Amino acid sequence: MSGPGYLTWNALAVLAVVAYALAQTSPIDGAEPFRIRVVDDSNGWPVPLVELRTTHHVRFVTDNTGVVAFDLPELMGVETWLHVEGHGYRVPADGFGYRGVRITPRPGESQEIKVHRELPAKRLGRITGGGLFAESQKLGSDLNWQEQGILGCDSVQNVLHNGKLFWAWGDTVLARYPLGRFHMIAATTAPRPLQRWEPPIRLRYDYFTDEAQLPRNTAEIAGPGPTWLTGFVSLPDQEGRQRLGATYSKIKPPLSEYERGLCVWNEETRNFERLKVLWRQSDDGRSGADRNRPSPAPLGHPVMWTEPSADKATDQTADKAPGQRTWLLFGDPFPALRCRPMFEAWSDPGSWEALTPQRAVPTRKPQAEPVTPHRGAIAWNRYRGRWVTVFTQLRGDSSTLGELWYAEADAPTGPWRGAVKVVTHNRYTFYNPQLHPEFTAPDSPQLLFEATYTHTFSKSAEPTPRHDYNQVLYRLDLDELGDVLPNE
Repeated sequence: MSGPGYLTWNALAVLAVVAYALAQTSPIDGAEPFRIRVVDDSNGWPVPLVELRTTHHVRFVTDNTGVVAFDLPELMGVETWLHVEGHGYRVPADGFGYRGVRITPRPGESQEIKVHRELPAKRLGRITGGGLFAESQKLGSDLNWQEQGILGCDSVQNVLHNGKLFWAWGDTVLARYPLGRFHMIAATTAPRPLQRWEPPIRLRYDYFTDEAQLPRNTAEIAGPGPTWLTGFVSLPDQEGRQRLGATYSKIKPPLSEYERGLCVWNEETRNFERLKVLWRQSDDGRSGADRNRPSPAPLGHPVMWTEPSADKATDQTADKAPGQRTWLLFGDPFPALRCRPMFEAWSDPGSWEALTPQRAVPTRKPQAEPVTPHRGAIAWNRYRGRWVTVFTQLRGDSSTLGELWYAEADAPTGPWRGAVKVVTHNRYTFYNPQLHPEFTAPDSPQLLFEATYTHTFSKSAEPTPRHDYNQVLYRLDLDELGDVLPNE
């Protein structure tokens, strides 16, 4: 057959094929992702750091808004199973023990997944690193959030200094090379950087930066290897100046300390400088004969404590004269050293007094084994009228260093008792917790704390994208714990 009629029918056939092809591809190629929002079934809050994994092992992780942008073209319009791993947040298990949900993703549409929080502490979100709102930004939201130049950082230290909250972090990951910053980056914020502590959390820092506007090293103390700081203090000296100081360690591979000392902040150069060496390893690997390792040293997260009046017969540590004495206590988590809260006392090892920290904490369950702390922090809590602590358990059930506990005591030196598990991370580390009592009003029942989320020292071989090696913030509402807390 030939002629105009044939050409017309041939053209129509081609157009039909093209139209069919477009119909098959247009809902997928270049289309808007499918929006999944994960929320806490008890309060409707978005839940960051929930992993959703397909049956062919593609992983998505919720950002600080509790959202993921699901964009797999092979699964658009297809009924899809997602495994759910929430690190303390769960969905019910099915008959085969799988914990997950079924979705049918379609471009531009959305679905909400409710998860159940199993422990008291509420996860508010990540407060360091890159891509805090990356999933939302893929969906066109939170586009005004600006990155701050780092992708990860380890273990925070804080102190109130000259009206600001001073922050410092350990080894830091940058985008441009696997090796980043290894001599403590630092920043400042207002003492109470946010007015509301509900997700999504948007905490920004005023970093000390270099010419490229990246957070820079602030503690390049001479000697090979990284510099780590701990035990931050802000103390008046004899001239009335407020001095910012810390204990430093110099580290050599793999994780061996070869020097320890005290350093102070230079307000003009905005850098930490060595004040004195407390201990240094000799060249043959033994401790130098003229230097003894301080045991203990001013480490951890210090707190101020005014001990009971000296006229109490049971008070063995007070002055002979009547009155009260205020001490600076150092511990990680429980006090192992004290000195008077003056710069000259802190910088003089001869004025330090060693304490014996409590080694294990009884739980609320009488028959349970006491919990052995790894590291943590303590603070006075006016709402409870007691000292409180949050610490990482050594050798926990779900992770070697991934479970955090809360406990109380009438004095910072203990005895600590009534430990309650408040956070868990499945086969993942959550170490070096820091409390933030300054974030809320003194009589608030809200207790804020953060720690480092990392696959290091865990059984996980798959670091969580964006979240790994970063600080995650939690909130514990003490007024909701009821009879879980000790009443003695």
